[in-house]
Amino acid sequence: MPAQTRSVDAWGIQRDWIDSDDLPQTVASETVESLRAVIDTPPDDLEQRAPIVTRPGRELGLGRVEVTCEDGSEHVVEGRLPEDFPLGYHRLRTPDGTGRRLIVSPGRCWLPERQSWGWAVQLYAARSAASWGIGDLGDLRNLRAWTEREGGGFLLVNPLHAVAPTTPQEASPYLPATRRFRNPLYLRVDEVPGYSDADVDAEEVRRVAAEPLIDRDGVWAVKRVALAAAYRRVGDDPAFSSWRDAQGASLEEFATWCVLAEEHGPDWHAWPDELRRPDGPAVAAFRAAHDERIAFHAWLQWQLDAQLRAASGDLTVLQDLPIGVSGGGADSWAWQDVLAQGVAVGAPPDALNSLGQSWGSPPLVPWRLREAEYEPFIQSVRGTIAGAGGLRIDHVMGLFRLWWIPEGAGATDGAYVRYPSDDLLDIVALESHRARAVVVGEDLGTVEPGVPEALAERGILSYKVLWFEEDDPADWPAGALATVTTHDLPTVAGLWTGSDAVEQHVATGIPEAEVQSGRRDLLEKLTRDGLAADATPADAVAAAYAQLARAGCLLLQLSLEDAVLEERRPNIPGTVDRDNWRIPLPVPVDRLADSPQAARLVRLVTEALAGRSAQRRISTTTPQPR
Repeated sequence: MPAQTRSVDAWGIQRDWIDSDDLPQTVASETVESLRAVIDTPPDDLEQRAPIVTRPGRELGLGRVEVTCEDGSEHVVEGRLPEDFPLGYHRLRTPDGTGRRLIVSPGRCWLPERQSWGWAVQLYAARSAASWGIGDLGDLRNLRAWTEREGGGFLLVNPLHAVAPTTPQEASPYLPATRRFRNPLYLRVDEVPGYSDADVDAEEVRRVAAEPLIDRDGVWAVKRVALAAAYRRVGDDPAFSSWRDAQGASLEEFATWCVLAEEHGPDWHAWPDELRRPDGPAVAAFRAAHDERIAFHAWLQWQLDAQLRAASGDLTVLQDLPIGVSGGGADSWAWQDVLAQGVAVGAPPDALNSLGQSWGSPPLVPWRLREAEYEPFIQSVRGTIAGAGGLRIDHVMGLFRLWWIPEGAGATDGAYVRYPSDDLLDIVALESHRARAVVVGEDLGTVEPGVPEALAERGILSYKVLWFEEDDPADWPAGALATVTTHDLPTVAGLWTGSDAVEQHVATGIPEAEVQSGRRDLLEKLTRDGLAADATPADAVAAAYAQLARAGCLLLQLSLEDAVLEERRPNIPGTVDRDNWRIPLPVPVDRLADSPQAARLVRLVTEALAGRSAQRRISTTTPQPR
């Protein structure tokens, strides 16, 4: 456990902390009092009721207990769990009749055996001639096929989670309504069973497809009509009924929220009082009266599940788990008793943003999460991994502590609140093991001591970004995903031409001198191999990826923006007026295979990987001197 946790109070608030410049900071007393009121006092008997998260071979410390495993089998355990005890989510009972959840984890995530490369894809931006103005799961399938043909091993996609089925559509993939279900905007509609051209306004489809920016509202308008008509034709499919039954109460709850949002707006706080709790009698009556529309939203999730599985194939697709959800969304409605009200999560000032950040999501209250037997976290992780074989955890430091910002305060006026990280990490390991899913933890920003070691122990890959690293990529560790940039950082072309620095200054108000200073730091890393000052953007991209190709990290990530020399990054943190999350790739994805720049990047990494593979074969077959 990090040494800084010594300053944590009974509410989990960390009074003293070290910032990104290694300077000690102390939280203001008024902030502490405000957060204590939000967190409330944990019940005295929580430790006797909270789940036990452990591993085979470890001591339970409860004496003789009876355990009912997931498969229904009964076990008696005295003291230590046997080394061969089943992994999973079980129930235990002590002699006095007390019951609680027992979560048994392998303690390590699943990892692939060989180094591979892949593309980072903002799927909404990856439009093609066949998609209706927004990149969709058909485009993802084609990207996967192209990547496989070129020898790649994975794709990393932006969060695909659902937002409210209303307009305006939320643009940020990192502020979804739920982390358990997906966004029907990503459906390839003409491949949905029951689709008919007769249901579509072809002129409107052409209009939204020709928009210079992603028009989510326009896309949803045309897709919603076509999907509703398709459902009316084939919604009584027995296979759908079976799938829906297998999903259980969580799908019904989400689909109910969707219909309520259509009728009363996307924020449940503004609904009639009797509809604000999912377990209330008014909601049950609403569900009975709107069964067909609720079934339609469940059917959309069935179609998304099928198309994502088809798009993924045998390739690893790492899906992105956002740090939180919209305060008015489906998960916040379902788990309102577990979430903190009147607080948003974010980050203090750091290398990513000197002004700090507020992401708008309400945080889970740590003790309430334990009281809920970690179910909100488990469902979010499992729902995000499903059907794709990989997971990227955005701001993985949030499994250790989160920066809570009281309502009305600035991003700098928050405090860290600590979480039961050992339990959460072991749950991630269990879900990874079950899904055979590689896990990457985005550990950029202010990272406290002990976090890298805890991630490495669980087999969670860290992030190595060329823009931030002082060491040559050849010296980066194997247990990492290596990349040049991220969706929040400059593209190579934008950095090289200087256009990104200009836009960042205008969009954020960060002083120009500070922005230019940051640019000079990044240029030093880009030019460390001697890139000429008059080099073209294409040459700058090649120089960056020639460095990346030297990394021995398990995963090497290439950016589609860099492959097509895009100067604008997908997102500038801390901005609201900029076209964040709406910028399409300038080259349609069905023409990427013909792009000489993309081919150049692929050649750089494939030749480097082949050379390292050959070197390993030589080193293992050549007799060594005695």
